[in-house]
Amino acid sequence: MRKVYGMGEMVGRVPDRATLVARACEQTGLSDFGDTWFFANIDALIPALNDEARLSEAGVGSAAAMIVSGLVNRLRHVDLIKRHPEILDETVEVAAVVVGLPRTGSTMLHRMLASAPGMTGTRWFETQNYAPFPGEERGDPEPRREAARGFLDYMLATIPDLMSIHPMSIDQPDEELIILGQLYSSTMIEGTYHVPGYARWLTENDRVQCYRDLGQILQSLQWQDQSRKGAKWVLKTPGHLLALDAVIEVFPEAKIVMTHRDPVATVPSYCSMEHSLYQMVSDDVDRESVAAFWVPRLAELLERFMAVRGAVAGQNFIDVRYADLLGDPIAQGTRVLEAAGVAVTDAVRAGMAEWIEANKREDRAPHKYTLEDFGLVRSDVEQRFAAYRAAFLEGK
Repeated sequence: MRKVYGMGEMVGRVPDRATLVARACEQTGLSDFGDTWFFANIDALIPALNDEARLSEAGVGSAAAMIVSGLVNRLRHVDLIKRHPEILDETVEVAAVVVGLPRTGSTMLHRMLASAPGMTGTRWFETQNYAPFPGEERGDPEPRREAARGFLDYMLATIPDLMSIHPMSIDQPDEELIILGQLYSSTMIEGTYHVPGYARWLTENDRVQCYRDLGQILQSLQWQDQSRKGAKWVLKTPGHLLALDAVIEVFPEAKIVMTHRDPVATVPSYCSMEHSLYQMVSDDVDRESVAAFWVPRLAELLERFMAVRGAVAGQNFIDVRYADLLGDPIAQGTRVLEAAGVAVTDAVRAGMAEWIEANKREDRAPHKYTLEDFGLVRSDVEQRFAAYRAAFLEGK
């Protein structure tokens, strides 16, 4: 089938779920997806990709490959659990879940904490393929590391300023948002494709099951790498703000760590990143439409954060201000870990300090954009985030 966008060039369409499922089964030789609750997510996603995302031919291929990749990982994960049911006996301790908006220091805090002795987080290569490749030996994920290295090189070639926006390496702790995206249940998808209808559908539907599945995937990652035995996990992604109630239900022992910075200062940079990402899959994207979606979306995430926090009277929530984090990161990391019940030894402090020092040596260009670059007016953005700014920033 073909679709015409106005008078523009005809482009293909993302195939239906049955076709993509068949591709994944053929690729793996497997057919058991376990609980297929996420099929409904795919069925909501495909029409949004075809009708809203303005996909280029490359974008159609990317979207189809994204869905198939998630299905392949699911098939391999279910097969691994069937062959090694002892994985489900792994005890995963999540100490903290970092949930600040992008550009608020959340990545810095997450990686510093997860890199400390006795702590861990999902590594970037694991988020791309959380299930082992066929024939991969336990404890030797080099095939997946190599695949991730190739994908990262492609991303950097396509978006040269990506490292200025969100520095990455295949072994650094990164966002399990990418894993949830492979369950078609995270803001990763709307961050890659312009699909407002799907974003709304995701917001309005239950999110608990994807976090239950994430818990099982963490068990698998811990089983795969026995050096994690006894370590405490630090999770992180702004996307968790969409379902903090589910996060709290599935990981009740975890502290919710919110990094705070004025959205007026961060919105332009984030919109720039989204504009770059959308250009990878669409030939018809403009900065104004990016801002028109993401400014209210980010405001909605903060509104949901405030609602859930209010419902539990702030219990288990920890606030970290961006300026304080930059001023004394070790002190802020210590405060978070101690609140999470982690003994902060000299070795832990040294581990955090080592990460900070290594991070300082990274030669990254600044990433700066203005509100006006995206057709935004400062007073309008201030008003959009007024409740959050009054509660957590003004006079603090």
